[in-house]
Amino acid sequence: MRTSFRVAVTGAVVAATVLAAPVAQATPAGPGVSGRVIARTTVGNTDYVLREVTIPPGQATGWHYHDGPLYGVVKQGTLSHYDSTCAQDGEYTVGEAIQEPAGPGYVHIGRNLGTTPLVLEVLYVLPHGAPFSEDAPNPGCPFE
Repeated sequence: MRTSFRVAVTGAVVAATVLAAPVAQATPAGPGVSGRVIARTTVGNTDYVLREVTIPPGQATGWHYHDGPLYGVVKQGTLSHYDSTCAQDGEYTVGEAIQEPAGPGYVHIGRNLGTTPLVLEVLYVLPHGAPFSEDAPNPGCPFE
């Protein structure tokens, strides 16, 4: 009983801290782009964070990269994914998985070109304390 109470309180404190803390957004994320932490744990020097990310129709994540790999699945809508050459390197629909490698060599943007909200469930595998994403400038593409 005591252990489960401590785990519940610790989880609530971590969730409140994460939700209240400023989150590094891409450059810039479109209006209404949001993320909600579902679960978070740290093992050694690695943070594992499961988030639900919502991108409204016509909006985008902004240009960014991650300090660790990312694994996601589309729960609703369609993700149009672009790399730093401005080429679409994937289009993902409901149930499809996406994986993004780590590092500044993989600058990218996720866009919702559809008419319904895009909802992603994303697992971030990050060095302890790293932000969800690192801002990156537009690499010269005619879109944000």
